[in-house]
Amino acid sequence: MAGIEVRPVEGRRDLDRFIAMPRLVYRDDPNWIAPLPMERKDVLKPGRNPYFQHAEAQLFLAFDGDACVGRISAQIDRLSLERYRDRTGQFGFLEAVDDRAVFSALLGQAERWLAERGMARVRGPFSFSINEETGLLVDGFDTPPRLMMGHARPYYAARLEELGYAKAKDIIAYDYALDTPFPRKMALILKRVLRSGDIRVRPISKRHLERDLDIIISIFNDAWSDNWGFVPMTDAEIKHLGKNLKLLVTEGYIAIAEIQGEPAAMAVTLPDVNNWIADLDGRLLPFGWAKLLYRFMTPPKAARLPLMGVRKSYQGTPMGTALALAVIEAVRVYHEARGLERAELSWILEDNVSMRRIIEELDAHPYKTYRIYERSLPRDPAA
Repeated sequence: MAGIEVRPVEGRRDLDRFIAMPRLVYRDDPNWIAPLPMERKDVLKPGRNPYFQHAEAQLFLAFDGDACVGRISAQIDRLSLERYRDRTGQFGFLEAVDDRAVFSALLGQAERWLAERGMARVRGPFSFSINEETGLLVDGFDTPPRLMMGHARPYYAARLEELGYAKAKDIIAYDYALDTPFPRKMALILKRVLRSGDIRVRPISKRHLERDLDIIISIFNDAWSDNWGFVPMTDAEIKHLGKNLKLLVTEGYIAIAEIQGEPAAMAVTLPDVNNWIADLDGRLLPFGWAKLLYRFMTPPKAARLPLMGVRKSYQGTPMGTALALAVIEAVRVYHEARGLERAELSWILEDNVSMRRIIEELDAHPYKTYRIYERSLPRDPAA
């Protein structure tokens, strides 16, 4: 590692370098999408991201001489520690040139930072939270990522594994063509249940957005609570989500299913903003603003379904299947009528067999795999 120096990010200039660093890695990759620096600062700055109300983090940059050759974050989420009591810290935002010494220096620094704060294990990448950008792309490099999903070079996985990192969990992204009809059996189940009048499906109401956000997160926190790595969303994160939803979506993007007036399932879709910004190269000036505003007013060609949940009391039952189908069908019909062609259903835990079965029966296809890695930390932080 001679010549590789890892330094903490301090000040605006370092933060700008941290945001810009991936350009070096992906300069000849047509599937990488340059983020908007303004949006990245909203994620990375403690005063803007409510994640920091229950977590602490440190950003690092790696240098080879004067050249910036890598970056990483190390973070500790108190909500995760309280829930699992396993002294597991996390890393994220990993980007680096194809050099084992750079990866070793970056991960070594993140590990020391975590060990000095009492962590016994490191897991990642999470940028920053499991409720944000999760996992390292290990399959599906040939297409651009959807909104809030990561991209990577194929060598990243090899470099992590060389340094002792092992798979903790895979998560799957599915590609779904909206003009695919429901299988006959599923269509009959849905038709029968909807005809009974027991289930009512409605879009969210922007007029009552705060009420409906509470419903969505209540279902999410219940439906996902037994999932591996689950961390509940806080009130501040819900409000932050509400601001973004108000900007990005119309009411039909989100469906809530009720059983005799009681909310029981939900599905949230988002436009694929990555498709809107792909040709801006991360720049809003001089004409990027105008292009983006126009695209915001135009129905997208692709979307992502990042949240779907059925209350635990219905999971594993025919009614639970019907609820899942009802909210998926509601957003599918809405988007198809507006010209949307494809959606990504993500992410799905590899061992969530019941949900994967429903999705695959809808003829959606797994097309990207993201891997979460972990390793034990040395007892001596200096090791």
